[in-house]
Amino acid sequence: MDTLTHLLDGFGHALTPGNLLFAAVGVLLGTAIGVLPGIGPAMALALLLPVTYAFDPTGAFIMFAGIYFGGMFGGSTTSILLNTPGESAAVVAAIEGNPMARSGRGPQALAAAAIGHFCGGLIGTILLVLLAPVVAALAVNIGAPDYVAVMVLAFVAVTSVLGNSRVRGFASLAIGLAIGLVGLDPLTGSQRLTFGIPQLADGIDVVIVAVGIFAVGEALWVAAHLRREAQQVIPVGQPWLGRADLARTWKPWLRGPLIGFPFGAIPAGGAEIPTFLSYVLERRLSKRREEFGTGAIEGVAGPESASSASSAGTMTAMLTIGLPTTATAAVMLAAFQQFGIQPGPLLFQRESQLVWTLIASLFIGLVLLLVLNLPLAPVWAKLLRIPRPYLYAGILFFASIGAYAVSGQPFDLVVLLVIGAVGFGMRRYGLPVLPAVLGVILGSDAELQLRRALQIADGDPLTLVSTPFAITVYVVMLAVLVVPTIRALRARRGPLPADAEEREEPISR
Repeated sequence: MDTLTHLLDGFGHALTPGNLLFAAVGVLLGTAIGVLPGIGPAMALALLLPVTYAFDPTGAFIMFAGIYFGGMFGGSTTSILLNTPGESAAVVAAIEGNPMARSGRGPQALAAAAIGHFCGGLIGTILLVLLAPVVAALAVNIGAPDYVAVMVLAFVAVTSVLGNSRVRGFASLAIGLAIGLVGLDPLTGSQRLTFGIPQLADGIDVVIVAVGIFAVGEALWVAAHLRREAQQVIPVGQPWLGRADLARTWKPWLRGPLIGFPFGAIPAGGAEIPTFLSYVLERRLSKRREEFGTGAIEGVAGPESASSASSAGTMTAMLTIGLPTTATAAVMLAAFQQFGIQPGPLLFQRESQLVWTLIASLFIGLVLLLVLNLPLAPVWAKLLRIPRPYLYAGILFFASIGAYAVSGQPFDLVVLLVIGAVGFGMRRYGLPVLPAVLGVILGSDAELQLRRALQIADGDPLTLVSTPFAITVYVVMLAVLVVPTIRALRARRGPLPADAEEREEPISR
């Protein structure tokens, strides 16, 4: 009953005109950003971080949540219409959605995606309401060794899952940890990696790092690979679904959250993995397997529902234990720190009104997302015609203004360009961005908890594995490292030689 009471109080604050405006602006802005290729919600939040300094924290986070959910939906629009995912989680939507659009069923594909996002987000947010207080209550008893274990698991899991190479993942993490070390040692006061530059003594602001890696790095990468030819956009009518389509989509809409929410709550790379798993599941369960690859609507409905539910799972992990499991959540964690708020088990006690208003706004944002975006699908298609040179020139302009607004020092612009160049180099050599961002944000906290645990135990390293929770986490981490290695070794063995197959054939008969 306490949870229901808090949620009703949250709706009372979220339904005020000002917060409703923040929710509507966030949904519209997030969808528009998701539609534009190469601009995801993480970049949008990074650009808006400096702008929201003067905002009320509750309104700012309501808008951020709207951008998060709206960006996930907008990415599927460009996947369906252009076969170019606007957001990495929308890659799977292009597999079946674009063939549907090319065959004249674009409205049905967009409708399946929009309603799938609504259903997945609704179920995921309900799970957030039910599970977040329980997780937060359990997390209160977590000590320093447990926090170290969780953060190490986050580092290892993200670097292992993302990208094609673990070495590149750990290299990206090392870059983030190195950036996070810049400044004064919190205990000894000695300078670290400042190279004698006094402006670096206070460290590099997380906002500048996020804007540099996401916005500037992406803009430089797109500029280096800019395609001059005009993109062909498929015309879109009004999205709708008939009875036959509804009969094929309602089950995938309900199955998607069962995959998306758990993967969103663990550091496994965000919505990319659950959307692929949902697609594979729908293909195996479908009675029309022959349609997959040529425009099966189940292949759009299930993955998009899983994608939206994973966003709710991400919010659960971030709010309850302060663990960002996606790049967007990492930027939102930086936003919490910007307002002097530390997500974690005590957040539901210290900032109860803010948290429950934010959760209530998720329900409101999902309704706005469905009501606003179904009629506006043709408008989003027109946004795809914006020339990329103008688009990314504007991004660089606003990124520079945002970085300068952090402290008002021109030196921050130099740091922004250097971090942007690092982000460009990471994309050039295939280094995933998320481990670097996690390294910057969680690196200082991991160092603090590690030192605290060792100080309490008089320097005994065995204290890091002295609790059942920490041991469990390290076992999970070991599984994350070992299982992919075993699979890779099996894959390298390859199929049996032809003569071996011939020798085995009579036995099978």
